[in-house]
Amino acid sequence: MTLPPALEAGDIFPDTARARGAHLEIGGCDVVELAERFGTPLYIYDEASVQSRASAYTNALARSYPGRSLVCFAAKAYCAPWLLRLVERQGLGLDVVSGGELHAALAVGFPAGRVYFHGNNKTEEELERALDAGVGRIVLDNLEELARVARLAEARRVRQAVLLRVGPDINAHTHAHLQTGAADTKFGLGIASGQAAEGLRAALAEPSLDLRGIHAHIGSQIFEIETYAEAIDRLFALAASLRESGLDLRELSPGGGFGVRYTPEDPSLRTEHAIAQIGALVATAAQRHGYARLPDLTIEPGRSLIASSAVALYRVGSVKPIPNGRTYVAVDGGMADNIRPTAYGAEYTAVVADRLADPADTEVAVAGRYCESGDILIQRVKVPLPRPGDLVAIPSAGAYQLSMASNYNMAPRPAVVVVANGEARLVRRRESYDDLLRSDAEGGAASPP
Repeated sequence: MTLPPALEAGDIFPDTARARGAHLEIGGCDVVELAERFGTPLYIYDEASVQSRASAYTNALARSYPGRSLVCFAAKAYCAPWLLRLVERQGLGLDVVSGGELHAALAVGFPAGRVYFHGNNKTEEELERALDAGVGRIVLDNLEELARVARLAEARRVRQAVLLRVGPDINAHTHAHLQTGAADTKFGLGIASGQAAEGLRAALAEPSLDLRGIHAHIGSQIFEIETYAEAIDRLFALAASLRESGLDLRELSPGGGFGVRYTPEDPSLRTEHAIAQIGALVATAAQRHGYARLPDLTIEPGRSLIASSAVALYRVGSVKPIPNGRTYVAVDGGMADNIRPTAYGAEYTAVVADRLADPADTEVAVAGRYCESGDILIQRVKVPLPRPGDLVAIPSAGAYQLSMASNYNMAPRPAVVVVANGEARLVRRRESYDDLLRSDAEGGAASPP
């Protein structure tokens, strides 16, 4: 049987994805049976894929970097109790960017000392919670926040370990919405403008702040290691220029943002190889800038750890050919569970999960069910001509889909299952219509006559 190219690509679907006859199987589970059991839309995560990536990243960094190192999962990619417990067991740290993500981490017992609190506008309440919980690092974004954390830490009589986020003024080759290291960005203090040096001196002057080092992030979906090399050199040059001001560079974080494939046409990047290269680049840059003692190194994969670990499974509701146009295959999900195609033109591929043996000879558009013309999950993909009731599986669905999901059109958010060794466990039930009204002040129950 000839498999669809996306399934043969090897790094778009989960590691355990394969054909069981004409059906797609993940983690030893037939997705057709999963759809019958749990309904659709359904997000299916492969536990083995997450574990293997976490282990590969940690080992790659440890092998390539002679100093201490830590891989931190970026929770904004997808934050769920089952996943936080899994990455904690793998020995990873955790990047959080909100009070909600911090609450989730603490609720599952994630060690606060391995939590890094990021964000460009943390509220005072969030900072108080972080300080009271004893988070390992607070990553300072601006001078106002620096003064705020210093004041709150002093009131608690603690000396909080912090990093300062700096902008290396690098335009990464990615979508404009995914660039975070350019000169004109809402994140951090720019190196070229002198603001980063000003922020570092200000942090050194605060007795309640323990300035460990610097952090940067150049963007997401980055495939070029050269971009990281340039950023790392600028971070070391900045730190070296402030030696006489008392800056002891004990920790460095060049961020994450490693690219992943969404279609067979996308470039391929072995993330563990990229991580190993970054470890070597940091060690070399440290030596070049006169650092005999290597700083602790942290990296922040989010998307690359979990994107290809999951598929989104939808059921076809209608198939509508347009004369002199495309054939629209409408599924029971769309922009409410995956905003990425609508938000910034993200591209995906797909397979008909219950007809893998049929030739993929028809070009279609996969359309969502929501009342927006822009609700198109895939503009063009070749599959067997779907029929109502067929199942469409879209891979690389593990990151930045559920984390950005909404209840647009008052649609319940989908269920999530984790599969491993032929067993499936429900980790998030499908929302009900009553759930949609649960937070409204007047509730949803009808008044008695």
